[in-house]
Amino acid sequence: MKYIECGWGNRWVLRTEVEHRDGSETEYRGWKGPVSVQSVYFRLWVGQTIFILDSKEGWKKQQKTQSRFKCVVGLVSN
Repeated sequence: MKYIECGWGNRWVLRTEVEHRDGSETEYRGWKGPVSVQSVYFRLWVGQTIFILDSKEGWKKQQKTQSRFKCVVGLVSN
């Protein structure tokens, strides 16, 4: 899967994260194409709680062990 995000809290304002089949991830600065949009999401990460509004899956809430602040809009792609 590929995640293209724009917002605050990541290393770069616009970044692409690619998840590989073996579970590893690679992060790129900017837009890494081509893109086949699966869904669009808004993610708000406050402390250890993440609130996600996804066009495909609706509202979700997750807990993480890391404490951060992030506010991003993103695309999920293949």
